[in-house]
Amino acid sequence: MKAVTDADFASEVLDSDKPVLVDFWAEWCGPCRMVAPILEEISQAHGDKLEIVKLNIDENPKVPAQYGVMQIPTMNVYRNGEVVKQIMGAKPKAALLRDLAEFI
Repeated sequence: MKAVTDADFASEVLDSDKPVLVDFWAEWCGPCRMVAPILEEISQAHGDKLEIVKLNIDENPKVPAQYGVMQIPTMNVYRNGEVVKQIMGAKPKAALLRDLAEFI
């Protein structure tokens, strides 16, 4: 999965022509590390319809603050520059697939 930063967030996420799930995470976050391989699997299976990217909140504090991300993992789905879905906390793959069904 591609990493995005405060600097390229607008071009990589907001300007994308398909929905983009942004995984807000940090190195020290255990639940973030648990959900990462699940997101990787979903990305490989459904990357043609939904792009999945990661944003490290410690290295890029501007975007999480702008979107009110107060806990991690938080996964926001952006479509046409707007947040259309927010998923908070680590979930099993089946639950994430249910949450993302409308995009994949």
